[in-house]
Amino acid sequence: MAIRGVICNLLLGAATASAKWIVPGARWRDTEGKLVNAHAGCVTVDQGTGRFFLFGEYKVQGQVEGGGISVYSSDDLATWEHHGMALSPIEGHPYISPSHIIQRPKVVYSKGTEKYHMWWHADNSTYGWLLQGLAEADNITGPYSFIDATSPLGNWSQDFGLFQDYKDGKAYALYSNGDRKEGRDVYLTSYNDDITALDKVVHRFDKYDLEAPTIIQTETSYFALMSHKTGYRPNNVVAFRADSLSGPWSQPFIVAPLNTRTFNSQSGFSLRINGTSQTTYLYLGDQWDSNSLWESRYIWLPVTIDEEKKSLEVQWHDIYDLDVKTGEWSPIEGTEYPATAAKTSGSAYAQEATFSSSGVILTGIYGNDSTVTFSGVEGSGKPQWVSFYYQNTDDMGFGDQPGGSPDRIGGSWQLRRIASVVVNGDTQNVESLYQRDTHKGIILSTPLKLNLTEGSGNEITIGGLWNGFDVKGGDIEKIVVYPPEEDDGDDGEDDNDD
Repeated sequence: MAIRGVICNLLLGAATASAKWIVPGARWRDTEGKLVNAHAGCVTVDQGTGRFFLFGEYKVQGQVEGGGISVYSSDDLATWEHHGMALSPIEGHPYISPSHIIQRPKVVYSKGTEKYHMWWHADNSTYGWLLQGLAEADNITGPYSFIDATSPLGNWSQDFGLFQDYKDGKAYALYSNGDRKEGRDVYLTSYNDDITALDKVVHRFDKYDLEAPTIIQTETSYFALMSHKTGYRPNNVVAFRADSLSGPWSQPFIVAPLNTRTFNSQSGFSLRINGTSQTTYLYLGDQWDSNSLWESRYIWLPVTIDEEKKSLEVQWHDIYDLDVKTGEWSPIEGTEYPATAAKTSGSAYAQEATFSSSGVILTGIYGNDSTVTFSGVEGSGKPQWVSFYYQNTDDMGFGDQPGGSPDRIGGSWQLRRIASVVVNGDTQNVESLYQRDTHKGIILSTPLKLNLTEGSGNEITIGGLWNGFDVKGGDIEKIVVYPPEEDDGDDGEDDNDD
């Protein structure tokens, strides 16, 4: 067997590739230029080579569930090679047909069986089974063969996670036991030595009504991160802390700035990087787009842990440089262009905003007639990431209208506005900038890779595009232009999307 000893949640820092930039919320493309399509999964790491393997739900336009599990590999967590389907749906199969739920896959190597085991949330289309599926393969990329779908110790199982203790290699399952009033717990249950079945419940997080669990392990603590149950709408992820897996566990606490809804993401997996210089922890979240699940984004961010304060915080960075060998990472610095430096047209205007870094925010951005333009933007002549800082207050609407407020009875979220971005007046190449809901006074950012000419003569104009109910873009606080990556072979084309 060519590759052995793979552990989810553990990296031994043996990768040899140079560091690459990670851009949360961007459209990630594989080495063939296609969108990385592996949602709500895990990163499994080969202990011998340090190569990463990303497993996740494969979603295509028009198909919400049942697409199977795809697999990618990388040496740097930024450059992904597609290896096809690790687990393909089988028409007419009792558990993995295209009409079934195949969610949140986790892959781990079993020394006892000398095979790779894939576990996932297995269900029917109405979430009536609440089972855990098991498949196995001789090679890490598969294909995986279905073994069984079972109730964990006779219980229900919905959102599924898997954790492996880096100290002793013991594996554990984490799973919510559904939305019924008899459930609403999250279980932490140990596997047998072969990781073929669960053996005993280690802890139950009782009646917190949470899901999408994952565990981050430090030298002295365990932090269990979980999401609230809001479907594909983001929320404030919480964490519990304990000295041991059996507890006692702390009260839950919020891990990101309040009302950012964990930077519009949901928890699901985490990664510990044992570098030669430092240990780094990553939060691997999903930014779901319920309007087009197939192109939901990935929010992978560094985590800061203070053992004295017993605290954990997920930190936002537009772009960061991670060396997976040393474990060292650093945010990339860019050039800011504040709202006060932009010109408005039509009904767009600058409005007082105490929460804005410049004291104003650009609003009323509507279609092609009411726009804002940043001039004098410095470019390199190569593709560059530009981060757009915005506010989207769709949640200020009425509950019975599109984009209605989640803070009202019967309210809902539109979840996104779409802005148009034009560089240097080239209206033949309009980029689409998706701007998820933020909240009143909450600024978030989203990236686009743009082709800027060399020098300071660039103009970036922002308008509005149709998003299903309106043609209004989000309010703009500023833009940040980042330098090009070294040896960036990207041609800058983005298929008219972000």
